[in-house]
Amino acid sequence: MRSFREMLKHNEVHCLEAAVGAAVILEQHGYPPLLLDLESQDLLDHVVFVFQQRGRWGSIARSRDRGLHGRKPVFRSIRDLVWSYFDPYVDFTGRIKGYGVTSLYELGKYDWRFSPRKMTRIEDHLRAIPHKRLVSSDKRYAKLLERYQNYKKKYPDRSPSYYDSRRVWLV
Repeated sequence: MRSFREMLKHNEVHCLEAAVGAAVILEQHGYPPLLLDLESQDLLDHVVFVFQQRGRWGSIARSRDRGLHGRKPVFRSIRDLVWSYFDPYVDFTGRIKGYGVTSLYELGKYDWRFSPRKMTRIEDHLRAIPHKRLVSSDKRYAKLLERYQNYKKKYPDRSPSYYDSRRVWLV
């Protein structure tokens, strides 16, 4: 986990680093540094930067799976935004089971913007924040899992893009 400055040096990011990078940049434009942690049953959480524009929620995110990238600010609530990630989150082991939102300001004087050290405190903070449970149907999950498995059999090297919600993606 690298700070914004270290990300620029290495020219590569994972989801949490991308969310922190978006927070650093957009904080300069008046957006609070809010991160959304999507908690998964397989313990492979996904972190996105969330923002509000004209009363609607959107996100900026990076992932190797195109369905987990950012969302346009069209969602009435954080919960609605989280639901937009539910279908694309299903893979061989993944399923969103909860979500939590935090401000990086809650870290106090911790230098999450430019520190040359590993930023494990952000990860620890995300694990510690309260998460709201996202209750989903086992039948829906099973259907999505089967669809994903069939797709990967047919196209093992591709990331699915067959989701109905693509119109709200930032990609």
